[in-house]
Amino acid sequence: MKLSKKDAELFYKLYRPLLVYVNRKFDIVKGINSPRDIKRCPLEEINKIRDKLYNHPEVIDSFVEENPFNFSSHELKVINSWKNFVRGKFLIFRYLKKYTIFLDLDDPPKAYGVLAILSPFEEIIGPDLPIMVEAILLPFNNKIIYDGILLPYPITFASGIRRSMNYAYQEAKSRFGIITALPFVAEKVEQNDVDKLRFYLKSQRNRDMYREEIKTLINKSPDLLILYHQEMGKIHARTYGKRLREIGLKKGWFAILEGITIASGETKDEVKKVLDRLLPPEKQKFVYTFQLRQK
Repeated sequence: MKLSKKDAELFYKLYRPLLVYVNRKFDIVKGINSPRDIKRCPLEEINKIRDKLYNHPEVIDSFVEENPFNFSSHELKVINSWKNFVRGKFLIFRYLKKYTIFLDLDDPPKAYGVLAILSPFEEIIGPDLPIMVEAILLPFNNKIIYDGILLPYPITFASGIRRSMNYAYQEAKSRFGIITALPFVAEKVEQNDVDKLRFYLKSQRNRDMYREEIKTLINKSPDLLILYHQEMGKIHARTYGKRLREIGLKKGWFAILEGITIASGETKDEVKKVLDRLLPPEKQKFVYTFQLRQK
């Protein structure tokens, strides 16, 4: 996915004059006096200017205040928003219909939905993902774009590392969703305790990695403790269901508590009656009941 032609033209209309201004301000590259000069400038020289820009983002305030190119108030607002840039190393991780996923592997990981400008990312870097790049992400009219330059790293990733990346992507989506606007404030959107617990319990890897976080959450609230037993019951039910079918059972109802099958019957009501006889009411809320069906 990329910007519309109109938005792409607007981006370059605003961005190239800003680079010209930065170059004049810091006297970086000789012979650059207009946006047309920026368009013809070698990438190496452009990088010198953009590095100065992002190392001194306060220059954006000066540009907006002086408005040397007579931009409209809306155009100046767009430029001013670029102070909320995100600079770093990203995995270009996945092409989706709406945007391309740029994955930041910092702790905690974050996944940005980024639009290309003129050419789709797949045409720029090819179909084989993931690829590590150095990039600068910019807000642009309630979207996220990059500033037109990607600096790739010649790195290949083994299958184990790719699995770790996928775990990081799943964690990023679970915690923050796909970030599609800047600035991003993690504290305002981080998932609630229920979503956190479900994510921590999602896989054996997560359960091992977040063992202490799980303990903290289930001690925090009785409702979270119930949720823990229900989610773990679902996990055990998948294993038990497979094993029960392997030994020849085709139907029935079963109740699990703390990983142990404690009751069974032909109907759910039968299982409920057994549980009423076996367990006090305060324990029954931790029981997970499932129906065995023939596959």
